[in-house]
Amino acid sequence: MADRHDLTGKRIAILVEDGVEQVELTEPRQALEDAGATTELISPRSGRVRAWNFTEWGGEFDVERPLDDADPADYDALLLPGGVMNPDRLRTNERAVKFVRTFVDSGKPVASICHGPWMLVEADVVRGRRVTSYPSIRTDLENAGAQWEDSEVVTDRGLVTSRRPDDIPAFNRKMLEEFAEGVHERRAA
Repeated sequence: MADRHDLTGKRIAILVEDGVEQVELTEPRQALEDAGATTELISPRSGRVRAWNFTEWGGEFDVERPLDDADPADYDALLLPGGVMNPDRLRTNERAVKFVRTFVDSGKPVASICHGPWMLVEADVVRGRRVTSYPSIRTDLENAGAQWEDSEVVTDRGLVTSRRPDDIPAFNRKMLEEFAEGVHERRAA
């Protein structure tokens, strides 16, 4: 019997900036790779990005493709890790916002955790969608038209969101499921 979460042959974009929450990058990425996916770290910055590890600076990670050279058409899904600094920097980058919007508009699955949904707000893709996030950005999501829930993971037509690092096990399970399903029908809100 085939594994329903087999991601062999799938290419997953991971969009990050300095300040990405380390565990929200490393654990979902490992789950994706364990399921057979190829992941690629994409950033507006070249070289390396520096992660945040809960209360202090963490490790550094190689940027595998500059955002200027990344085409959403080359990927099957998108992972948006959190951290406060990471999405706050990304949401001021017009190309990063367009990159995210293209995934959602095309129906490709997107998984976003903690403060990562700030990118979904900036891309204007949450109106009428059920989501969760770190509680401090609840108002931002609601003001953007989302229906916010306080749950460890929320899924809505290929969009997977979670609140915090403690939710990573549930987040990873739903992310793998949605990424294995592939493109979801785009329905207007």
